[in-house]
Amino acid sequence: MLVSWNTTSSCHLRCKHCYREAGEKETRELTTEEGKRLLDEVKRAGFKIMIFSGGEPLARGDIYELIEHAKLIGLRPVLGTSGTTITRDVAKKLKEAGALRLGISLDSIRPEVHDEFRQTVGSFNDAITGMKNCKAEGLDFQIHTTIVEQNVEEFEEITDFAVELGAKAHHVFFLVPTGRAKDIETEAIRQKQYEQLLHRIMDKQKQVDIELKPTCAPQFMRIASMKGLDMRFTRGCLAGTSYCCITPNGDVNPCPYLPEKVGNVLETPFDEIWENSDMFKELRTLDFGGKCGDCDYLEKCSGCRARAYYYYNKDYLAQDPWCLYKKSGETNEANV
Repeated sequence: MLVSWNTTSSCHLRCKHCYREAGEKETRELTTEEGKRLLDEVKRAGFKIMIFSGGEPLARGDIYELIEHAKLIGLRPVLGTSGTTITRDVAKKLKEAGALRLGISLDSIRPEVHDEFRQTVGSFNDAITGMKNCKAEGLDFQIHTTIVEQNVEEFEEITDFAVELGAKAHHVFFLVPTGRAKDIETEAIRQKQYEQLLHRIMDKQKQVDIELKPTCAPQFMRIASMKGLDMRFTRGCLAGTSYCCITPNGDVNPCPYLPEKVGNVLETPFDEIWENSDMFKELRTLDFGGKCGDCDYLEKCSGCRARAYYYYNKDYLAQDPWCLYKKSGETNEANV
């Protein structure tokens, strides 16, 4: 079980696919003490992994204190960052505070493409420097890549680059039209490309020692099963079942790409929201519409609830529009 906390909306980059439309700090963001109380409630709810995200979490002056508290109470703290501000000193402080791993964004092996994603010249070189600083300080990191038309053919090269840099994993994200990403929905890959890439990812996993994981792509569990791969993951879409996120002002959502507020931690303790939310209870029934609800892989996959939400007029229980799979006995386009 894991939860992500968007600790701030403050960020020096303006990434065109940012689901939070990060930039300026919000008027009301959780204070240090409110954040510590939230971490206590997350632990009480039974969660194991705490993801500190943003915006840019390193923009918070108290981030080391928050990580230290998470570690102290028995959570496993990890951090999602652009990596562009990680000096040797920052990497050392993060490790000393108790951060177990960083997720650093890298959307291309071509500097100009990555910089265009981030809308900031030099962000590629700064991210690579950040990774090297982490490695020098013995702080584990993994690489996060958001796939669109512009970089879909680079996947294998980015994985090889991740291995070369010393990353522990390469997590591949798929564009969900939320936040700024709504403006580039036309750049998202489509069904056939998506299915083919999931097969490529599973095939590449057999060739490298680092972990490859598609995110916002629950169908990978079906494909891994079809290919006989032993995955450590139990299910594809975790939204509301073993994962949720908290926004800078304390709102709780099923996932970062499904912006439906189910409560606010300043009004109700997080563990009570997690236990009692009607929306979370709905998601846990697996009572989904369309072909998702009648699928051979319902429990392993569950379809992306955020994509259903976006493409089916906010119906988060609808079928996943990107899936090509059909039930056993039907003509299947998914066997690519």
